[in-house]
Amino acid sequence: MPIFDLSHIRQSFPLIEQEARSGRVYLDNAATTQKPEVVIKAVEAFYHSSNANVHRAAHHLSTEATLRYEAARDSVKNFLNAQHREEIVWTSGATEAINLVVQTYGRRFLQEGDEVVLSLLEHHSNIVPWQLLVQEKGIKLRFLEPDDEGRVSIDQIRSVIGDRTKFVSVTQMANATGDILPLKDIIERAHEVSARVLIDGSQGIAHESVDVQALNCDFYVFSGHKIYAPTGIGALYGRYELLEIMPPWKGGGEMIDRVSLHGTTFALPPLRFEAGTPNIAGVIGLGAAIEWLATIDRTSAFEYERHLRRTMVSLCQEVPGFRLIGHNEDTSILSFIVEGSHPQDLGTLLDMQGVALRVGHHCAMPLMESLKLNGTLRASIALYNTTDEVVHFASALKKAVTEF
Repeated sequence: MPIFDLSHIRQSFPLIEQEARSGRVYLDNAATTQKPEVVIKAVEAFYHSSNANVHRAAHHLSTEATLRYEAARDSVKNFLNAQHREEIVWTSGATEAINLVVQTYGRRFLQEGDEVVLSLLEHHSNIVPWQLLVQEKGIKLRFLEPDDEGRVSIDQIRSVIGDRTKFVSVTQMANATGDILPLKDIIERAHEVSARVLIDGSQGIAHESVDVQALNCDFYVFSGHKIYAPTGIGALYGRYELLEIMPPWKGGGEMIDRVSLHGTTFALPPLRFEAGTPNIAGVIGLGAAIEWLATIDRTSAFEYERHLRRTMVSLCQEVPGFRLIGHNEDTSILSFIVEGSHPQDLGTLLDMQGVALRVGHHCAMPLMESLKLNGTLRASIALYNTTDEVVHFASALKKAVTEF
C-alpha cells in the first residue's frame, strides 16, 4: 500500500541530502525537480547493461531495451489513465509536445478566421507556437483573463469561447503564480462549440492526480523533469482518433511504413510522431520516476505540500513589504515581491544564505505586463521539502530585507 514517509523520501534524493548537509535549501522545483536514486540508477543501468537502439533489431540487447522503453509507455498510459497506450507520444518535453500539436493538428485543420483561445497565465511555450501559426494561417488568438481575485468566471468562459473557437490551449497550473484555471468549465464550454482542448500539465502533474478520461481533454502534455524524471523527455497524450488524422511533423526513420523513390506512407500513432533515434534513457528514467511515484500516497503528499505552502505564506507575511502574487491556496508555488526591493537583488541575497529559488518573469511576460511587474521571486515546493526548510527560507528573506 502506498505511504507517505518524508524521511524515506528525503533519503531517496541524493542531491537534496547533499544540499541539506551543506545547509542549503532547494525551492526551485517549478523549474526542475531533483531526481530520486531509482531514476538515476535506471538511466545508469540502461547505459551499463542494455544500451542499444529500440525496435526492429534482432539481437537481445535491442529486445531488452525495447521492452523497457515500451514498458515506460505503459506506465505513462496508466499514470494518466489514457484509454490506449498508443495515445502516448514521446517528446523532448511539454514545449515540443505543444509545438507538435500546433504544427500538425493546427496546420491541418485550422483556417483563416478561426479562433484559438489561450489564457493570460500561459508560459511562452503555449503562446509563441500559436503566434507563429497566426502569421502562417491568419487565425485569431483570444485570451481568458483572470480578474483581480485570480478567477476566470463562467460568464467570461462562455463569452470568449464562442462559435468561432476551434481550439483551446490552457495551463493546468500557472508556472508564474500558481493560479489554477477552472478546467472542467473550460473543457465543457469548448466541447459545446466543438473545439478541441489541450491542457499544459507541466506544473500541475506533480501536484495533482491526472485522469485524462475524467478530465475529457483532447490533448495533455507534460515534461518529465518537472516530475522527478530526467531532462529532455516528456509526453503528449492525444485521443487516438485525433492522432490518427494528424500528419507527421518530422520525417525520418521509425515514423514510416514504407518509403520508395516515389513517396512515403507513414506509421500509425504513436510512431508516426517519433522520427529518429529517441531519448531511450530519458524514457526509461521517466518510467522509473512514475513507478517510484506509485509507491507514495500522493493524496497525503499533496496535502503536505499545501501545508508547507500555507506555512510559508504565514511566515512571509511577517516580512516588511511582502506581497503575494497569485490567489490560489491549493498550489505548490509562492510567487511574491517585496516592496522597495528588486527581485534580482533579493534572489542573490537569498542564494548567499543557501536558498535556491527563481527570479524573473518566469517565461510569462504577458502576465507580468498585465500585473505591471518586471518579475517576481518564486519559491516552489516539492514533496521532499520540509518545514525546517520553509522556516530557513522565511528567515533568510526577512534578513535579506531588513539587514542587508
